Amino acid sequence: MSSALNARTAVADRLAAFSLTLPEAWEDFPWEDRVVKVRRKIFIFLGHGVKDDGAFSFTVKLPDSAGLVLGEPWAAPCGYGLGRHGWVSLSWKLEEEPPPEEQLLDWIRESYRAVAPKTLARQI
Repeated sequence: MSSALNARTAVADRLAAFSLTLPEAWEDFPWEDRVVKVRRKIFIFLGHGVKDDGAFSFTVKLPDSAGLVLGEPWAAPCGYGLGRHGWVSLSWKLEEEPPPEEQLLDWIRESYRAVAPKTLARQI
């Protein structure tokens, strides 16, 4: 495995590991994609983490910050009509400057709060 692929896989693993620390979060693999759910609802799509073009991508629901995030070159509304509901896909190649990891974690928290039952969302 190339060092670039290793690095992108490591990012996916760190984001998944963080996501799994949130209350009642668990990992699933529907449609052969890697996702993390709270109860039965997905709050982060990690896909396979690395796309064929070498880009790392993931998708989160950002009801509060989608407008701001979508102004960035590495962000786009999610397909399948999900973009209309605040889902944003973030994608960049390793040689490109990614958002700071703490920002990525903030977006995961926002997505979790958007999908989790209120009793769980208040815990983070």
